[in-house]
Amino acid sequence: MERPIIFSIDDDTQVLRAISRDLRTMYGKEYKILSTTSALEALESLTDLKNSSDVVAMFVCDQRMPEMEGVAFLEKAIKIFPDAKRVLLTAYSDTEAAIKAINDVKLDYYLMKPWDPPEEKLYPILNDLLDDWQSNYEPIFKGIKVVGYQFSPQSHTVKDYLASNLVPYRWLDVEKNPDAKDVLELNNVGIEQLPMVIFEDGTYLCKPTIRAIAEKARKNTQVIKEIYDVVIIGAGPAGLAAAVYGASEGLKTLLIERRAPGGQAGSSSRIENYLGFPSGLSGADLTRRAISQAKRLGAEFLSPQEVSDITQKDGYKTIILDDGPEIISRTVVITTGVDYRKLDVKGVENFTGAGVYYGAAITEASACKDKDVYIIGGGNSAGQSAVYLSKYAKNVYIIIRRDSLSYTMSAYLITQIENIENIAVLADTEILEACGANSLEKLTLINVKTKESETREAAALYVFIGAKPYTDWIKLDILKDEKGFIETGRELRRYDQFPKIWKMKRDPFLLETSCSGIFAAGDVRAGAMNRVASAVGEGSMAISFVHKYLAEV
Repeated sequence: MERPIIFSIDDDTQVLRAISRDLRTMYGKEYKILSTTSALEALESLTDLKNSSDVVAMFVCDQRMPEMEGVAFLEKAIKIFPDAKRVLLTAYSDTEAAIKAINDVKLDYYLMKPWDPPEEKLYPILNDLLDDWQSNYEPIFKGIKVVGYQFSPQSHTVKDYLASNLVPYRWLDVEKNPDAKDVLELNNVGIEQLPMVIFEDGTYLCKPTIRAIAEKARKNTQVIKEIYDVVIIGAGPAGLAAAVYGASEGLKTLLIERRAPGGQAGSSSRIENYLGFPSGLSGADLTRRAISQAKRLGAEFLSPQEVSDITQKDGYKTIILDDGPEIISRTVVITTGVDYRKLDVKGVENFTGAGVYYGAAITEASACKDKDVYIIGGGNSAGQSAVYLSKYAKNVYIIIRRDSLSYTMSAYLITQIENIENIAVLADTEILEACGANSLEKLTLINVKTKESETREAAALYVFIGAKPYTDWIKLDILKDEKGFIETGRELRRYDQFPKIWKMKRDPFLLETSCSGIFAAGDVRAGAMNRVASAVGEGSMAISFVHKYLAEV
């Protein structure tokens, strides 16, 4: 297989020689390093590279070049290789142009000259970008294959699990892909046995459970240690942050997730207001980075596995799993987050997973190509999903009950939506009914002010109508508010039951629940801000309180 290409362009031969040398030293074994002093020559060669099926992984180009500025070159180059990472070499005086290029050409990074020493100022940056590029690059696919019907709830569940757990797979639609029929005939599998999941070793499962897929895909499903210092329940941003900080500080740390890491944030197509990522990043990127970091530091990960209860005895907490051994820990951090609320509209339940999806459901975006899709909800998650789906769908319609998005959506997202031609906002509107045969085909809408209704064709409906905390499983005396969110810290004093439950002489710590040594962080906690950054902060903070608790017992 041909190596992917890293292409460097700089009209200064001395600078080009230096960057080429550093690139070959670090990446020469895995990548082909090409370089030139001419931006025009580089552009001319890109067509030949594309025709010969070569792939450019990264462009590294100077901003100030006589034939063409670096930003102008990248604008043309990304039309030929849109997935290539883009790095701009700049002098201090060119930083304004580089910052502008973040939006103009989706610049991944601008690098100040000189970059010595490269071990500190060059390689860590390029390593990160190339890791991201490699995570989406599939020259020859040899991973898991999923065969099924596009509008099958079971197929959607399998695809969503694999995608959410960052497991690469190839989707074979039995109605559209001729390879799917060949696979069925080869293995003598009937359509009534779909979905079918084929693994790298050639074995397959028909209508598999998520746990069966996890075991075959060698995901973490077994407990290793006998007693943990901290067990974190829920692998959203708060749980992942707690795992990173717990493991980094020497605590025996276990992270348990019932479905897939990342939580609702993990399914976000783009997070643009997270500190330190001026170009934004996807929820999957953030999740992948966090999991890698937590594992590298020593945290253990158990998924998919549901916790059915927590019990306490002699200062130890016993975590009871639905399917597996009981786990003993000295402390627990609950970061189970929230679930999307169900849309209680006639017909919707019939098409859940078959045209109606809760959350971003990025795995189904390609099926919306050149079709009309609808999003109900006016929050940031709905807006991010609309922007992402607009790249595939013919039209994207956002349904809201209010007269404007400004009540619930961030200004930067509203501006983006206003500038995308195939996104329209249907204000003062509700859904009356969802209709179709085997999948969603039509929606009946009503204007809440005029009471006029109309029926429209709809290939998909994505639901973002608020969330409820995932706390129904908790049977322990952990106080919750009227909506089911876990109360923590000083707010516990408001409850009459609190003195009967709390047996410590001190007050609860800021993130501590009514049961000492059990903490809550992120969206599951009453009063949380419902932002990725705040969830990460709370997850990190929870570990500091874990330390304080362990010091006193």
